[in-house]
Parts: sequence; structure tokens; C-alpha cells
Amino acid sequence: MSVPGQPRPVPHPPGGARPAPAGTDAAATQESTARPAASPFADLAGRPVAEHVAVFEAEHERLQRELSTIDQL
Repeated sequence: MSVPGQPRPVPHPPGGARPAPAGTDAAATQESTARPAASPFADLAGRPVAEHVAVFEAEHERLQRELSTIDQL
């Protein structure tokens, strides 16, 4: 009887793409990897509250632009 050792790392495809973990939605995982590296909300806590509205409005506009590119079925 052998004792299992440390798990071996699984090689990932080139370009940083990684397979979706078991039990997750692959489309949602791919979408999250397609986002920019820095979140527009990353430094929100360090900004004055008066600037928060502008940050959220800018992100809302960006999302509207992205969604408008989806083909109508």
C-alpha cells in the first residue's frame, strides 16, 4: 500500500487560459478572465465618497457599451 504524496501541478494551456474548476460555469469563468487586470473598484475604499458616483457611472457606461455589441437573436 502506498501513501499518496503531494498533488502534481496540472499544466495549463499557453496564454494563461485555465480550465474551469469542476462544478463551475465555464462561460462565467472565461468571462472573468477576459476582464481587465485592474478592477475599477479596486481603490474605491481609498477615494473620497464624492468620487464613488463617478466611478460607478463610468463602469455602468462601459458595461452598456459591451452589452450593446451582443448580437440580437
